[in-house]
Amino acid sequence: MDRMRDVIDLQERLLRLGYVAERPMVALLLLMNELRRPLLLEGEAGVGKTEVAKVLARLHGTDCVRLQCYEGLDASAAMYEWNYQRQLLAIRLLERDERSAAAKEQDIFSERYLLKRPLLESITREQPVVLLIDEIDRADEAFEAYLLELLSDFQLSIPELGTIVARSRPWVVLTSNGTRELSDALRRRCLYHYVEYPAFEKELLIVETRMPEAPAALARQLVEFVQSLRQLGLQRRPGIAETLDWAAALLRLEVQRLDQASPDVLLDSLSALLKTRADRAGVGVETVQRLVAAC
Repeated sequence: MDRMRDVIDLQERLLRLGYVAERPMVALLLLMNELRRPLLLEGEAGVGKTEVAKVLARLHGTDCVRLQCYEGLDASAAMYEWNYQRQLLAIRLLERDERSAAAKEQDIFSERYLLKRPLLESITREQPVVLLIDEIDRADEAFEAYLLELLSDFQLSIPELGTIVARSRPWVVLTSNGTRELSDALRRRCLYHYVEYPAFEKELLIVETRMPEAPAALARQLVEFVQSLRQLGLQRRPGIAETLDWAAALLRLEVQRLDQASPDVLLDSLSALLKTRADRAGVGVETVQRLVAAC
C-alpha cells in the first residue's frame, strides 16, 4: 500500500512539472532512485525519451549534463582533454623550478589543467546531477565498452591521474533509437524500459498539460489526427514534440476546430508534423480531409 502511495505521489509531482507518466514508468523511476542504477530507455525517435532526463533534473532540483553521442565519439570529447596551451605556459614557468622532473610533471598533469567533458563533469560535481547519454546507439562499440566503468562503478580512469571516483553519484539516463544492437554488458548494468508512442488518452493529456490554452475540441481532434497520421507508413512518424509544435502552429493560425479550418491552411501547417520530403509530398489535401473527417 505504501508503495502504491509512493507511485501516486511521484506521478502527481511529475504532472505538476508538465510530464505525463504512466504507472510502469513512475515505478521504474522510483526504483532507479532507490538503487541508483542507470536507466536505459529504448524506443523510436520522438517518443519522449530525452524528456525523462530533463524532468528528473527538475524533480531533483539539479542540472542535466548531456552527452550527445555520434559516430566517432571518443574520450576527449566525452570525458576530458588536457588544456595544452595552459600546460605549455606552465612548462615555461617551471623551467627555473628546482624541483625534480617527476614533481614538475605531476604538477602539470593535475586536475587544474583538465578540460572536463560531460562524463567527468557529472561525477566531479559536489551535488549529484542527471547525466543524459543521448542516442548511445549512434556511438560505436568501442565507446560503449569505454562507458562500462562509469556505469558499474561510477568512476573513470585517466592515465596521468589514475582513477577518479565520483564525488556524488549522478542519476544516469541512456537513450537509444535502436539503430544498432547494444551489448549485453551495457544492458546488464542498466534498468530498462521501452518507450512506445503514447496512446490517445495519454497524448491528449500531454497536450492539455503543455498547451492549456488550446480549446478542448481542438486538442482532441489534433491528437486523433496525429494518431491516424502515424498509421500511414511515413518515413518518419511525428513524435510528441511535433504534436505540440502543430498545436502551437494551429493556435497561431487561429484554428479552433480542424473541421472548420480551410484544408489549405491545415496543409500549410503540416510542416510542424512532417519532416521529410517524401512524407510531405505523400500527404495531400485529400488525405488531410479524410483524416479530419475521421476525427
